[in-house]
Amino acid sequence: MFKSTGKKLTISSVNFASKRFLSTSKVLFNFKYPVTHPDPVDQNSKTIKFINENVPFAVTTYSRPSLVFTKGEGSYLWDLEDRKYVDFTAGIAVTALGHANPKIAEILYEQAKTLVHSSNLYHNLYTTKLSKDLVDITKSADGMVDASRVFLCNSGTEANEAAFKFARKYGTTKNPEKYNFITFNSSFHGRSMGALSLTPNPKYQKPYSPLVPGVKVANPNDIESVKQLINENTCGVIIEPIQGEGGVNAMDSDFLVHLKQLCNQNDAILIYDEIQCGLGRTGKLWAHSYLPKEAHPDIITMAKALGNGFPIGATMVSEKVEKVLNVGDHGTTYGGNPLGSRVGLYMIHELSKPLFLKEVSRKSDIFVKKLTRIQKKHPKEILEVRGKGLLLGIELQNSETIGKIIDESRKRGLLIISASGNVIRFVPPLNIDDSVIEEGLTIFEKAVETVLN
Repeated sequence: MFKSTGKKLTISSVNFASKRFLSTSKVLFNFKYPVTHPDPVDQNSKTIKFINENVPFAVTTYSRPSLVFTKGEGSYLWDLEDRKYVDFTAGIAVTALGHANPKIAEILYEQAKTLVHSSNLYHNLYTTKLSKDLVDITKSADGMVDASRVFLCNSGTEANEAAFKFARKYGTTKNPEKYNFITFNSSFHGRSMGALSLTPNPKYQKPYSPLVPGVKVANPNDIESVKQLINENTCGVIIEPIQGEGGVNAMDSDFLVHLKQLCNQNDAILIYDEIQCGLGRTGKLWAHSYLPKEAHPDIITMAKALGNGFPIGATMVSEKVEKVLNVGDHGTTYGGNPLGSRVGLYMIHELSKPLFLKEVSRKSDIFVKKLTRIQKKHPKEILEVRGKGLLLGIELQNSETIGKIIDESRKRGLLIISASGNVIRFVPPLNIDDSVIEEGLTIFEKAVETVLN
C-alpha cells in the first residue's frame, strides 16, 4: 500500500472494498481503524445508480445513508455492492430470530401455497389458534394474569389504536365524560392520529395538530405527576415498561405497582405497550413478567417480533375490557390473515421457550460487560450503559457524537441506531451468535475510538 520515495511516504493505493467508491476530491483515511465500508458516492456505482433512478419517487419522510440492502442471513445484511454488515438493529427490534430464518421462510412458502387471506368474515385455522396460544402462553410465562382475548392487526401502531379505542369504550360506557387518557414524556406509541396523540413529542405532533383531545402527559417513574392528572374521568393510562425510542428508559417496579393501584382506584384501564420491549427482548416473554401480579396490565400491545418481519400486531385484553366490546366496534381487513397468524404462532412458541429466554439474558451479559468497559475508557463522553436483555442503550454527553459514532460504525461494517436522549440503541436478533456479538462490538469500539479520540 505504501511506497518509499526518499524522505516522503506516499499512498500508492488504498484497498477499500471497491475503488469506485473513492472520491478524487476527498478521501478520509484512518490509519489505525481504516474505513472498510464507505458509503457509495461514485455516480457509476450500482448503489448510486439505483438510488438516483428510484428514490426521487419516494415521499420525503426518511433520511437514509446511500446504502441498498439486498439480502440478509441471521445477524448479517449484505448491500448492493455485496458488502457484509453485522446487524445490531434487527430492523428496529423486529427480526428476533434473524434475517431469512429458514423455518419462517418454509412457513411463508407453505402457507402462501395454501391460503393467504380469507377475511375476518370467516374463521380459519390459524387466527383464533394464535389468539388462544398468546393468552395461554402469556399466563404460563408469568405475564398478564387477567389475559383473556386478542385482537389481531398488522402493526404496532394499529395495536395501540385498538387499545386506545377499547379503553375509550370502557370509559364512555360507564360515563360519557370518562374519555381522558394519560401518557408519559419520552414515550412513543405510533404515528397514526390516535397513537400520535399518545406520543408527546412536539417534532411528531406539531405538524398534525389538533390531535385527539383528552390526552394528558405525566412523567415516567414519577407517581406524583400521575396523581395530579388521574381522576374519575380518566379512561386509560398507556406506558412502555421500558421505553425504546424514548431512550431505553426502564420503569421502576414500585412505580408500576403504584400506577396500577391508581388505575384501579379510578377505574381506568392500564395499557402496557410492549411492542419493542416484549416477546423475549428482555430475557422474559414480557417485560412486565418481572413484575408482581399487582402491576399487571389490563391490555398489552405487541407487534415487531411477533412476525419476525412479516407485518402483524396484536392487542391482548382482560375480560373486563372484553365485556364492553360488541360486534362492529373495531375491525381490520388484513389483520389475522392465515399467513401472518401462522408465522405468529411459530414465533410465540419459539420466543417463549425457557432455554431461549435464558440465552437472551446470557447474551445480554456479553454486551453489557463489553459496553461497560468501553464506557469506563470514556467516562466523560459516555455517561451510562442501561437497559435489559437485548434492549440496551448507552447515553452520551454530546448529541452530535451519536451520529458520528453510528456513521463510523456503518463505514466499518456495523449497523446500530439511535434513540432519544443522546442514546445509541442495541437491539440485535435475540438468537445472535456470541461470535457475531464480539465481531460487532469490536467494530463499535473502533468507531468510538475514532470519534472520541
